[in-house]
Amino acid sequence: MGSPAQTKETAGVLTSNRKARHDYHILQRIEAGIALRGTEVKALRAGHASLTGAYALAEENGLWLKHLSIPAYEHGNRFNHEPERPRRLLLHANEIRRLAQAVEQQGQALIPLSIYLKKGLIKVELGVCRGKTHGDRRETIKARTTEREVRRAIASRK
Repeated sequence: MGSPAQTKETAGVLTSNRKARHDYHILQRIEAGIALRGTEVKALRAGHASLTGAYALAEENGLWLKHLSIPAYEHGNRFNHEPERPRRLLLHANEIRRLAQAVEQQGQALIPLSIYLKKGLIKVELGVCRGKTHGDRRETIKARTTEREVRRAIASRK
């Protein structure tokens, strides 16, 4: 599927939101389709997209992804897309209702974690997230460093 250097987890990933994993506790993950125009698909496949500051919002007519930046396709013509237009997320109605209820709870948001290819289709991984406090971030960093030190100690004994 991809180059041999790619791992199974990163194969097909077009872009990911690493900052979201740093700023939020991810409570639940959901896979959703996304409605795109042709030049948006080409720009995404070329690796031009930014999830920084993007979020999903449930409205009366569906679930929308806001502030996803897909720059104009460089070989596009006058029918090129708008870079920051809202994009519809494709989910079943009962899933949208369930996510809307989760977001209504205090402190939770729908944040896109990654955009990837799956069987030739572009999918968005959404996370129902709760914001981390400054102390939570420090605990995460501390746990990561101790885990790294343990792995190094085990590796050095072999």
